[in-house]
Amino acid sequence: MHVVSQGSSKTLEQLGLTNLGNVYWNATTAQLYEQIVRRREGHIGHMGPVIVRTGHHTGRSPHDRFIAMDTVSEGKVWWGDTNRSIPAEKFTALFHRMQAYLQGKDIFVQDCHAGADLEYRIPVRVITEKAWHSIFARNAFRQIHDPGEREAHVPQFTVIDVPEFQAIPELDGTNSEAFILLSFEKKLILIGGTHYAGEMKKSIFTVLNYLLPQENVLSMHCSANVGAEGDSALFFGLSGTGKTTLSADPDRALIGDDEHGWSENGVFNFEGGCYAKVIRLSPENEPDIYETTRRFGTILENVAFDPDSRRVDLDDNALAENTRASYPISHIPGAIREGTGGHPKNVIMLTCDAFGVLPPVSRLTPEQAGYQFISGYTAKVAGTEVGMGNEPTATFSTCFGAPFMALPPTVYSRLLRKKIAKHKTNCWLINTGWTGGPFGIGERMSLPYTRAIIKAALSGKLDNVPYETDPIFGLNVPQACPEVPPEVLNPRQTWADKKAYDEKARELARRFHENFAQFAEDVPDEVKQAGPSAERVSTG
Repeated sequence: MHVVSQGSSKTLEQLGLTNLGNVYWNATTAQLYEQIVRRREGHIGHMGPVIVRTGHHTGRSPHDRFIAMDTVSEGKVWWGDTNRSIPAEKFTALFHRMQAYLQGKDIFVQDCHAGADLEYRIPVRVITEKAWHSIFARNAFRQIHDPGEREAHVPQFTVIDVPEFQAIPELDGTNSEAFILLSFEKKLILIGGTHYAGEMKKSIFTVLNYLLPQENVLSMHCSANVGAEGDSALFFGLSGTGKTTLSADPDRALIGDDEHGWSENGVFNFEGGCYAKVIRLSPENEPDIYETTRRFGTILENVAFDPDSRRVDLDDNALAENTRASYPISHIPGAIREGTGGHPKNVIMLTCDAFGVLPPVSRLTPEQAGYQFISGYTAKVAGTEVGMGNEPTATFSTCFGAPFMALPPTVYSRLLRKKIAKHKTNCWLINTGWTGGPFGIGERMSLPYTRAIIKAALSGKLDNVPYETDPIFGLNVPQACPEVPPEVLNPRQTWADKKAYDEKARELARRFHENFAQFAEDVPDEVKQAGPSAERVSTG
């Protein structure tokens, strides 16, 4: 049995965690497998993955996330619907009840880091009630392999994840029995009432989004990879837009699939693993990610399986549309385990356009990149958040990650424009959404076409082709791309009803203007003017 040492016990007592049961401190993945089976937390699938259920919560719960209002956060946090406040005394009171709940309970502790850049990483401690959540933490964050370093580990932030403990909304001031509470003053994150493990990694991501920009480091909701010539590329986008799929390119080495920083040293991964959507995953189109679903150390959330053969069915969405695989980045062939790369040569902004009117690829000026980044237009894909239906929902998520941005969006936008200008980075807007019509009429953009477009952009094959300017959105659209039919590049030509296209395009342009109005006072004029044509929208 892997029981805590006396010295480590004192650090838990400092958190008010006393009279605990067994404490499994930095247990290995194999040891945690044994505990998962013994505690009946999940099943072992064919070829070795752990298959688990997350119950009612099969996605993030954004309305259950709060930041403690205190002297540290009050003047810095971007307060509003995204970052809801909770009184510091409510945070403390709920923590006291959580401390009492954990008495006599077994817990699992993982010491790790967030951030591959040694200059900017933060030490993290993750305390969980479930053994499989401890494996998730080992995958999500960067493991400490040296025993001496683990012994000397002093966390800057601590996550306490207790799914079986529920809040009392009338008493605690929460929205429901589920809660994700952050305190920048106490350097503490409390999670309860939900088994969805992704809340842990996104909470630490929020912490990094708060800390790093204050050190002139851009924190980003993006994937990253690097080519044979050392050319790094970033892929911005919300969950479901293709960050993980498109960055897992067999011809390029993966840096990371979801969260990165851009410092004066280059790009660095925040994490030690990946967290990929696997519903209807294709072994032909996504072979590397598909193989991770058949590996020891992978956690499969809400994936259906045959109880006899233990073979999984990735096409079955009976439990959830947001089925997920958590796995160490070493499961991806050729991934860069150091988690670092040079300054990016290309930035790709992925949008899942449910209106079906944006081109599959556009080359952006620096001002347009700033406009699109702060707008963050996409469609939330079914199942990634609690309460979503089966249809995508058009939305504007600033910085392509509003739910995780703790500071005002203009902070991140200014940093991005500054770094793009300094490193002469090329910027592209890629539509992975619909073509030939909106959702329900058109069809989803072909993944092979999207891969061909990205390959051409990263290799420079789109540098010297002819371009046309979209009359409504002002985007520079290439008229030729290797392995992509020319008619696909012009979205209007893919619609049978051209008048319907024009109306839908103007409707989306109006939404851009309405959304951007909230930021207009805080951005330069050249960025404000880089959006859709106001004249074409009003006169159309």
